[in-house]
Amino acid sequence: MKCSISKAAVLGAGVMGATIAAHLANVGIPTYLLDIVPKQLTPDEEKNGFTLDSPQVRNRLAANSIAALLKAKPAPFYVPENAALLTPGNFEDNMDVLAECDWVIEVVVERLDIKQKLLKKVASIVKPETIVASNTSGISINQMCKGLSKGFKQHFLGAHFFNPPRYMKLLELIPCSETLPEVVKFMQDFGEKVLGKGVVICKDTPNFIANRIGVYGMCATIKSMLDFGLSVEEVDALTGRVLGRPKSASFRTLDMVGLDIMVHVSQNIYDMSTDPKEKAMLETPAFVQKMLKNKWLGDKNKQGFYKKVKTEKDREVLVLDHNTMEYRPKQKPGFASLEAARQAGKPAKQMKALLIGKDKGAQFAWTVLRDTIVYAANLLGEIADNIQSIDDAMRWGFNWDMGPFEVWDALGVQSVAERIKAEGGTVPKVVEDLLASGRTSFYEKQDGCRYYFDQNNKELAQERIPEGVIILTPLKEQGKVIKSNSGASLIDIGDGVVCLEFHSKANSIGDDIVNMINYSVKEVEKNYEGLVIGNYGRHFSVGANLFLILMEAEDDEFDELEIMVEEFQKSNMRLKYCKKPVIAAPHGMTVGGGCEVCLHAHKVNAAGETYMGLVEVGVGLVPAGGGCKELAFRAAELMTPTSIVNVGGTNTMQPMINRAFENIAMAKVATSGRDAIKLGYMRSTDQVSPNRDRIIGDAKRLVLEMAAGGFTPLQPRKMQAVGESGYAAIELGVQTLLWAKQISEHDAKIAKKVAYIVTGGGVTPGTTVTEQDLLDLEREAFLSLLGEPKTLDRMRYMLKFNKPLRN
Repeated sequence: MKCSISKAAVLGAGVMGATIAAHLANVGIPTYLLDIVPKQLTPDEEKNGFTLDSPQVRNRLAANSIAALLKAKPAPFYVPENAALLTPGNFEDNMDVLAECDWVIEVVVERLDIKQKLLKKVASIVKPETIVASNTSGISINQMCKGLSKGFKQHFLGAHFFNPPRYMKLLELIPCSETLPEVVKFMQDFGEKVLGKGVVICKDTPNFIANRIGVYGMCATIKSMLDFGLSVEEVDALTGRVLGRPKSASFRTLDMVGLDIMVHVSQNIYDMSTDPKEKAMLETPAFVQKMLKNKWLGDKNKQGFYKKVKTEKDREVLVLDHNTMEYRPKQKPGFASLEAARQAGKPAKQMKALLIGKDKGAQFAWTVLRDTIVYAANLLGEIADNIQSIDDAMRWGFNWDMGPFEVWDALGVQSVAERIKAEGGTVPKVVEDLLASGRTSFYEKQDGCRYYFDQNNKELAQERIPEGVIILTPLKEQGKVIKSNSGASLIDIGDGVVCLEFHSKANSIGDDIVNMINYSVKEVEKNYEGLVIGNYGRHFSVGANLFLILMEAEDDEFDELEIMVEEFQKSNMRLKYCKKPVIAAPHGMTVGGGCEVCLHAHKVNAAGETYMGLVEVGVGLVPAGGGCKELAFRAAELMTPTSIVNVGGTNTMQPMINRAFENIAMAKVATSGRDAIKLGYMRSTDQVSPNRDRIIGDAKRLVLEMAAGGFTPLQPRKMQAVGESGYAAIELGVQTLLWAKQISEHDAKIAKKVAYIVTGGGVTPGTTVTEQDLLDLEREAFLSLLGEPKTLDRMRYMLKFNKPLRN
C-alpha cells in the first residue's frame, strides 16, 4: 500500500479547524475548509441583497474564518499568500469535494453523536484509500467509527493537533483497533517530515497522553493551592521556570488556553474514570464553577485568573483572589525556598533546590510535582507503550523542560521513591520494577545514544530518533568532534560532511566563532565533501557579541574593533568562496551576524520557524559582516534575464536597491522561513524544513546532492552601482520622514549611511564596484557610528532592557 497526500479537507471552520487548515497551506497542501450552512442572514448580507441560498451566505463561516486567519496573532500562516490554498465551502453543497482528497480531518464540536453522523456521511464519499482523521482532544476513536465499514476503519485514526497548530510541536496519533499499521507509519512520517511535528502514538484512552497528564497536573495544582492556602500569583511563581515549566506557569497558561476547555477535558476524564482518587482530584472546585458561571474564562473574555485594567498612567494586570472572587493588584511572593531556587542555576538544579525547602512554597511544589509524576508513572502501559512517548508528549504538548520520567531521573528515582514511602504513599509499579532490576534511572546513555527502561521486558530499549534526523550531542560523545573552542565545534556528521555548531551564549558571534569558521573552511576544502552550519540552541544566532563591541568602543579601542570587523568579513567571504558546498541551517532568531553568515552560504535550509533579519540599526549601527553588501549584490542578481523575482515592475535596479535599503534601515525580520525568501534574505532556490529537528539532516542531504552534481565554486563578482542618483532618491525619502518627525536625527544618520553603502558609495551611476568596495564602506560606517554617543546609548539600553532605544 502506497499513501500520499496532495489535497486535504478540514471539516469544521472553528478556531482549531481553521488553524489546522492554515498549517496545511503552510506546507503547500491545497485544502478545502467546510462548515455548516448559516440559518440567518447578517445585516450586511441583507443590505447587499443576499439570500440564504447565496453562496456567499452558505459559505460564510468558512470564508470568515479564512479572513480571520489573515488578521490573527500569532500569525497562523508562514506568509499571507498561503491563504490562497484554502477554499471555503459548506457541509450541504460541497461534501462531494471529499472524493478529491487524500486526507480528511474532522474538527467539529466535541460530541460523539455529531461526529458519528458526520463520519458516516464522509465514509459514503471518500475514496477507499483516503485517510480520515479526527482532531478530537479526548473522545474515543473506536466509538467514533463504530458501525462503519472495515475499509474505512483501516484508514481512520485520531490526529490531535495542539493549539496553535503552526507553533505547537506535538501531534498525537491515535489508531483505532483496525487502523492499518502502514497507515499509522505513513501518518507518523508525514507528520514529522511534511507537517514538521513531533509525533507520538497514543492509545485510545480518555484525553490520550498530554491532556490526560497535563490536565490532571492542573487539577492537582488547584487542589494544592486551596490546601496550602496560596494565592494565584504565588502558585505561578512556584510552577513556572523554577519547576521546568514555561514562564506562563499554571494560571497564565490556563488563561491562554481557556478555563472552559480545561474543565471540559477534566470532565471527560472524570466521566470515564473508575478510580475514586482520580475522580476526587478532577472534581471542579466551587470557585472555578463560579468563574465558569461568570464567563471569566481567560484571554478570550479578557479576564480569567488575571485581568488587565486601564489606570491613569498605564495598564495594570490584576489577579483574582479566589477567596473573595474579586480582582486585586499582584503581590510579590515571599518564599525563601523560591529565592534559593532562583540562584541555583539551570532549571533542573532550580527544581531540586526548591523541593528541598522547608517552607510552605516548597511543600506545595513538591506535592504538585509528586502527584503528577506518580500519576504519569501509573498510566504507563494504559495511555502509551513506553516512557519516551509520555515524556515527548509532555515536552512537546505542554512545553515542559523535562517529561515526567525525566523528572524522576533528575531528582533521583531512589530518593523520590523513599520520600514517597516515608509520606505513606505508594510507589508506582514501574518505579519498583526499575529499582528491582538494579537500575537507578529511567534513561541511560551508551556510546552517546540514549536508552530508556522498557517496563515490559525490564531491559533497555534505544530511544526512537526519526529517520533523517541528526542529533549532535551523541556524535560529540562518540568522539566525532574534529576541533572545538569556547564558541563553536566542528563535528563529523558522516558521509564526508561536517557540521559547524555554534555554542556560545545565545550563539553570539565573537572571535572564537570567527576562528572556527576559518578553520572549518580550510578543513572542508582539504578533507570533506561539504559543510553544514547549524545547531540546536534556542536560536541559531543573535548576532555579534554586543557587550564586547560596547566595551571596546568605550575604551576607544577602534583599531581593535576594525580588526574584529574585518576578520568577520573575511570569514564570511571564505564561506562564500569555499571550494566545497556550504549549507546554512538556521532556526529561531537568526539576526545580525547570524543572518550574515547565512547570506554567505551557498544555500540555506531553514526551519519553518526562522526569524531572519539585519537588525543592527536598532543599536545604532549598520550591518558590517557583509550584510549590506550581500543584499545590494542580490538586488543586482534580480536584474538577470533568468530572474524569477520582479520587484517594482521596472527594468531598473533602483526598486531592488530600495528593498535592500528598507530591509536594513527598518530592521525587517522575517516571520518564517518562507517570509525570509519573500524579503530576499533567502533565495527562491533555498529550502524550508517545517521540522526544526530535521534542518541539519536535510542540510547534509543538500550538501551531498550538490557535491554529487559537480559543485562549481563561486567566482568573485562585480556589479554596476546605482550611485549618486540612487542615493539621492533614498536620501529624499529619509529626509521626508525626518521632516515629518517620524524618525530621529540619529535614525536619519544611520539610514543615510546604509543608503550610501547599498548605492555604491557616491559613485557615478553605472560605475562597476566590487564586493570588497562595499565591505570597506560597511566597515567605515560601522566604526564611525561607534564613535557616536547616541549609538553607545542605544547599545547600553539594549543590553540592559533587551529592547531598542529611539534617541
